Amino acid sequence: MRLTGGDPIGQEIYQEALIDLAAHWRRLRFWGSLTNSDATGRYLRGRLAKRTAAWRDDQIYEVEVRALRTPERQLVRVGCPAASIAFHKAALIEGTTRAGLLTLADAAVAWCHASRRSEQHRVARLIIGSILLISAMIQSMTWLAASGA
Repeated sequence: MRLTGGDPIGQEIYQEALIDLAAHWRRLRFWGSLTNSDATGRYLRGRLAKRTAAWRDDQIYEVEVRALRTPERQLVRVGCPAASIAFHKAALIEGTTRAGLLTLADAAVAWCHASRRSEQHRVARLIIGSILLISAMIQSMTWLAASGA
């Protein structure tokens, strides 16, 4: 996604959307494997759309948002058997373009934030579950004591 015009801080949208995706990664991958669909891509596109809409509303000037996708690999069909071995291998070798370091750094930070949030949620669930269990035990003991007397 490329943002043009407006505040340059708008690039934080990428990181926030990746954090959202990382927080739901396991569930989305599981759902995608069940339905044979790209659940993670659909979720990421939705989160980017919502984040850019909120960001666009905060801007003073008109902001244009365009989503650019990386082109998918296309296999080259070799028609004649006399073609060189290098030409045959070229269709199988991945391209030499590399993802930008800024993109990789944003993704790493997003995964860090998501793992921390996941750990905090796990601890919160453990604490709430323990409180509920102790409350249920106290309630049942008082009920048994009252009915036995």
